[in-house]
Amino acid sequence: MSLHQDIKAQMIEAMKAKEATRLSVIRGLLAAFTNEAVSKGKKPDEPLSDEEVLAVISRAVKQRKDSIEQFEKGGRKDLADAERTELIILEAYLPAQMSRDEIVAYVKAKQVQLSMIDPANKNQFMGTIMKELKGKADGNIVREAVDELFA
Repeated sequence: MSLHQDIKAQMIEAMKAKEATRLSVIRGLLAAFTNEAVSKGKKPDEPLSDEEVLAVISRAVKQRKDSIEQFEKGGRKDLADAERTELIILEAYLPAQMSRDEIVAYVKAKQVQLSMIDPANKNQFMGTIMKELKGKADGNIVREAVDELFA
């Protein structure tokens, strides 16, 4: 069963269990999936690939993190807490993310493997790393690790 179909099935489970927050998050995801399908020239009811589904979920996670930050700056702890609850639900659908230490170790090993020590090649190196760690690591942490390596 694809991830898209699995999430549709979980919507029914959330309805039966009367989990309002989870149901709301899943409905939002399904609407985002439909929008993604239409933007890619597919029919609205056509299922997305797992990679496309993960991209949509990643965007939703990023939006929640940005919202939490803004709500905290604005002193709205209640809204930030609601976003955190949604964020936990969304992150459950994503593959486990690498820790900062794992990312730093990977970047250092890759630098040795590719023999890239010239700061002029930093952007090319960053692109290679980001392709390999797509969906597995936070891009900001990867960028920081690469910056530290070439500093």
